Amino acid sequence: MRVAALYDIHGNVPALDAVLAEVDADVVVVGGDFVLGPWPQETYDRLRSLDGDVRFVRGNADREVVQDAPGLAPPELTRFVRERLSPEACDFLRSLPLTESVGRVLFCHATPRNDEEIYTRISPEESWRAALDGVDADLVVCGHTHVQFDRRIGDVRLVNAGSIGMPYEREPGAYWALLDGSDVTLRRTQYVAGDLSPWPGEWPAASPEEATELFEKMSREQ
Repeated sequence: MRVAALYDIHGNVPALDAVLAEVDADVVVVGGDFVLGPWPQETYDRLRSLDGDVRFVRGNADREVVQDAPGLAPPELTRFVRERLSPEACDFLRSLPLTESVGRVLFCHATPRNDEEIYTRISPEESWRAALDGVDADLVVCGHTHVQFDRRIGDVRLVNAGSIGMPYEREPGAYWALLDGSDVTLRRTQYVAGDLSPWPGEWPAASPEEATELFEKMSREQ
C-alpha cells in the first residue's frame, strides 16, 4: 500500500498543487498545519475535494485557528486565517484527531501524545522514547519542525515528512514523504511560488541546521 504523507502545507496552494500532481498513492495522510497560510480556504477545498482515501491529523496551528486561547502562532495570523475560513472548514478543524494509523504506521503532527511539543532529528533519544511511550507501531511519521529526517528510536523507525509549504531545507521546493510497504522515500517537488502579498506574516527561510538549533532552544524552553 502506497501512502503519501503531506505535512505542514501552511496554506501554500502552489506548493500543494505541485505535489498533488505527483502523488500516486492508495492513501493520503494530511499531517496537520495545513490551513495557516496565505490561502487557507483554497487549501482546505483542494484537500477535501480529493478522491479516494484521505485522512487528516490535527496540527497545533489547525487547533489554534479555532480556539480562543493563544497558541504558538501569532494571533494576527490565526485571525487572518479564521476570517477566511468557512464555518464548515472551522468545524472540520475542530474534529481532527491527534493521530491516525495506516497498518503498522502511526501518523502524528508533533508527537503521538501532543500536537505542539518540539523534538528534532538531534533531540536526545530519551526525550523521543518518552514521547513514543506506549506506541504500538513499527513506523511513526511526524512533522511540525519542517525538516526531513529519518532515525530510529529503539524498535521504532521515526520519519519527519518535512514541510510542503514552508520547508527549512537547503534547496527550495515542497517536501513530503511517500511510503510503500517498509520503504520510505523523502521527496522534494519543485514549484513556482505564488504572490504572498496577502499574507500578513513573514515567510521565514532557514537552513536545516539553523531551524534545528532554533527548535532545540524552543524545546528546552517548553
